[in-house]
Amino acid sequence: MSDAELVLLATLGVAAVALAIVAVGLKNLVRSVVAYALASAFLAAIFFLLAQPFAGALELTVGAGLVAVLFLVALILAGGEETEVPA
Repeated sequence: MSDAELVLLATLGVAAVALAIVAVGLKNLVRSVVAYALASAFLAAIFFLLAQPFAGALELTVGAGLVAVLFLVALILAGGEETEVPA
């Protein structure tokens, strides 16, 4: 693995962890779901970079796609798209 790939891997890892922390810390639920989906997409990119296309495709479809969409639909159906979580 070259130095450029290692730098890219480290950058994607830091971005994924940072977005996961942001997703937990946000009070707006819709923004939290978007941050979660982005963290999952960065994790899928890490899998692809590590030559694991099946794990990357699974993470991209299930993590960023299915779970994020289900969270958003549940929020919209519950009427909580503008609701903030009390601290």
